[in-house]
Amino acid sequence: MPAVAPGLPAAERAAMLNPQRSVSELPKMSAASQVERAVLEEEFNWLLKDEVHAVLKQLQDVLKEASRRFCMPNPGLESPLKPENFILGSSTMDQVKGVLTLQGEALTQADINLKVAKSSQVLHFQFREDKQWKLQQIQDARNHVNQALQLLSSRDESYRFKTGAEVNKLMDAVMLQLTRARNRLTTPASMTLPELATSGLMKMFSPPMPGDVMINFYINLSKLCLTVYQLHVLPPNTTKNFRPAGSAVLHNPGAMFELNSNRFEVSHVHKVESVVPWLNDTLVFFTISLQLCQQLKDKISVFSSFWNYRPF
Repeated sequence: MPAVAPGLPAAERAAMLNPQRSVSELPKMSAASQVERAVLEEEFNWLLKDEVHAVLKQLQDVLKEASRRFCMPNPGLESPLKPENFILGSSTMDQVKGVLTLQGEALTQADINLKVAKSSQVLHFQFREDKQWKLQQIQDARNHVNQALQLLSSRDESYRFKTGAEVNKLMDAVMLQLTRARNRLTTPASMTLPELATSGLMKMFSPPMPGDVMINFYINLSKLCLTVYQLHVLPPNTTKNFRPAGSAVLHNPGAMFELNSNRFEVSHVHKVESVVPWLNDTLVFFTISLQLCQQLKDKISVFSSFWNYRPF
């Protein structure tokens, strides 16, 4: 690169640094650049004033539809959601069959038949009439959706965004809540066997669950899952081979645990499930919303790239 004398005019210095362009072209290029910049500034101002709010309104509409599906029934008040019955069973095995009634985030009824492996005796359990079981995953997902809606409503149509960074900050906060909501439905919580054994769920049934049976309900993507564990008590002299199981979503036969000085081993595991269509819809709403957020961030990024570009 040729040395440039510090006393030369700016146009001549630029020409020496970029010899492919003549000095006579520089004023034209500068004028064209200014026009281009003015046009982009006008487009960017329109984006901040109008399009951002249009996207925020679209996001609110989608997330309100998702939130509506999570509504919890209130005693004495009619819920916008009607109870839905889901039949859980397997076409290849009939050890466990169940009918669960889901209303929003609450299991309002459960009717379960369990065929005991050894005796082929059929045990029947159902929720006590005064009991409902909240599915924590759905409850948490609903809370994250509501937090995303609060973030969006904090910037009404009269609010004027001043910078792209301000829009990106809002989109990042909304996307964080939506990602957490989606993860709660797609990733069931891990639990230890003692946690399952002492869960409040075990006190929901009439007649009471026997001591050698445990159950768990959870959501996996768009499926409502029921897992039943049959146990047997280990003799006191099994210390040598006793290895307590850790935390897991689904424990396998052979898993061991200790509770109230007794040691147990899982002898049989039965899992049945049913698809919940509105949960599938909700996951689609999350995907659409995340895409809307990312598309807006991408548009902001295009303008940011221009502001960061400085011709000679």
